[in-house]
Amino acid sequence: MPRLILFIFLLLLLYAILYYLIKDMVVRRNKWSREPEPEELVQDPYCQTYIPKQTAVRKRVKGRDYYFCTEECLRKFLKEKKT
Repeated sequence: MPRLILFIFLLLLLYAILYYLIKDMVVRRNKWSREPEPEELVQDPYCQTYIPKQTAVRKRVKGRDYYFCTEECLRKFLKEKKT
């Protein structure tokens, strides 16, 4: 009888160890396999190129936001808008 109790205890201990290791491996794999989120792209209204929103030059004109690839495109757009 003591051998049976010891055997059951060892099986439970082995199960707990394996469960902990496998659970940890799944969490690590999911953490490593995450792909970066794609950046939102916006179109420059002057030269029509697409640029990441985070790096774009932003200008609000008449209550509307415009995004430009460079300050030069912004100046050309504003100059064209005035004429």
